[in-house]
Amino acid sequence: RRQHAYCPLAPCSARARPPMQFPYASGPWGGSPPELAGMYAGGFPMGMPGSPPPPPPFPGMGFPYQPQFPAPMVPGAAGGAPAAPPAAPGGAPKQASRGLQSAPGDAANEAPKDGAEEEGGGKSGPYAEVGFGDIFKQFVLLGWTAFGGPAAHIGLFQKVFIERLKWMSAPLFLELFALGQCLPGPTSTQVSFAIGLIKKGIPGGLLSGMLFQYPGLILMSLFGWAADSIDFELDVIKGLVAGLSAVGVALVVGAAVNLSMKVCTDRETRMLCLISAVLAYMHQAAWLFVAVIAFGGLVTIVRDWNKPVKEAPGEEGIESLGASKPTGAVLIIIWAALLATVISLRNTLTYEGSNKGVFWFEAFFRSGSIIFGGGQVVLPLLLNEVTQYEYVCKDTATQVNVCERVPDYQIYPKGDERIKSWMTEEKFLAGLAISQGMPGPLFNFAAYLGAVTALGAGQNAVVGIICTWFGLFGPGVLLIFGVLPFWGSFRKLPLYRMALPGLNAAAVGLVVAAAFQLYDTARRASPFPDTSVAIGMIGFTFVEIYKGQAPLGVVGGGVLGIIAWALRLKWTAERN
Repeated sequence: RRQHAYCPLAPCSARARPPMQFPYASGPWGGSPPELAGMYAGGFPMGMPGSPPPPPPFPGMGFPYQPQFPAPMVPGAAGGAPAAPPAAPGGAPKQASRGLQSAPGDAANEAPKDGAEEEGGGKSGPYAEVGFGDIFKQFVLLGWTAFGGPAAHIGLFQKVFIERLKWMSAPLFLELFALGQCLPGPTSTQVSFAIGLIKKGIPGGLLSGMLFQYPGLILMSLFGWAADSIDFELDVIKGLVAGLSAVGVALVVGAAVNLSMKVCTDRETRMLCLISAVLAYMHQAAWLFVAVIAFGGLVTIVRDWNKPVKEAPGEEGIESLGASKPTGAVLIIIWAALLATVISLRNTLTYEGSNKGVFWFEAFFRSGSIIFGGGQVVLPLLLNEVTQYEYVCKDTATQVNVCERVPDYQIYPKGDERIKSWMTEEKFLAGLAISQGMPGPLFNFAAYLGAVTALGAGQNAVVGIICTWFGLFGPGVLLIFGVLPFWGSFRKLPLYRMALPGLNAAAVGLVVAAAFQLYDTARRASPFPDTSVAIGMIGFTFVEIYKGQAPLGVVGGGVLGIIAWALRLKWTAERN
């Protein structure tokens, strides 16, 4: 009885395999082509002296299975003993036969697409050896070229460090992104610190993170210093700011759309995103952000409780987790203690003189400590910190006692002690638009706000920048360095892995809510609300549909705003 050479159910018998001839030039196997001959070297024909071990499956053959072949026989060995397989580079012998292989399309058994032969490769895997020079070379360039906001930064990191440089595996990178989503603070900033940290420890993390931040910090500080000398009451400036703001808000909307499509992939996560967005839009309370994130994780835990949990990928590219667990715990305690201290100081001090710096640091440190989901979420909170609002009620021709939320500087005369705002809405929105066109994290917007706030209060701009920039970035950086040592352990817990989809979906919902809140603010502050909406549509289409550069979109929005001012397109009456 003769048997086909490929036996899907059992290893083939050497005697049952017939010789197969191919219409190719003569090779070491007669009529078989050299590239196919090696596939039958483990005994085809049986006992051929010097036969090499069978290589991995020949790509493109279309066979759903690979057989187990006997090892080649060594001439002169007792009883025809099989030859020992050649040693692997690390000294361990390679497996001469691989046995049955799962059918193609079985995702659980396919090789990782990033080039790793198997999970758990760790330091011995096919990932690049990274030094401080490599970190400096890559991040010093990214700091000046990473435009487009947090969602674009994450995509850029994946293209550079995963696909091109192979510093780590794709599943590991996605876990770092998910961890940043679940921690307070700026997600793309935390990932930039984490990339350097897992390669070269705490020094590597500090190097990669700071190189990614400093260009935007310098540029936004300069814009904040210059904004104090601009008269925002001029009509042409109002038109410019309205155009800039419209495109700036459109970019936030684009980030919300992109993140929701990437993270919310099933019915439950989409519903969680919706619930989170609605609640965050209706009630802008600090505790609510934490509550909706926790609720999202709980929902997916319940949903997936009886389902098999996908295992965590191995340590594919992890060289370090930074600090030890005790040191990580100390960093987390420092964050919590500092938060409690500055809140207590603000409640006991008065806003005057040198105490103003404490108020600025507290407002931004507190905001950075309760924000999940990235830079877009923090924007409405920061607006409420730097601009104070009151409700003004009046009778109209059709309604009685209609109340409207109005900034206090529009209610009281200039210089009145009852004005508590640190800046106007127009200055805030102008800075937001400019920050959208700058490289690096959106949180660098804090440097602009610090400069404008300090100059408006008669203080040195550098003092304001230090208080606000370190205040906003501090919580996220302390927490990513403090949590990563523990993340190495709890990332493998089934409970954490079940909660991840819900945590991320709820965080994206906060970004969606922020987009609508900023839309409301920009439209209300615009001298031509309908025209601003149209400019925002144009900017969104240019950047998101036609993939134009974000800085060009922002500049184009400013130009359209000036044109709208010149043509008086639906220009509304000035507010009193």
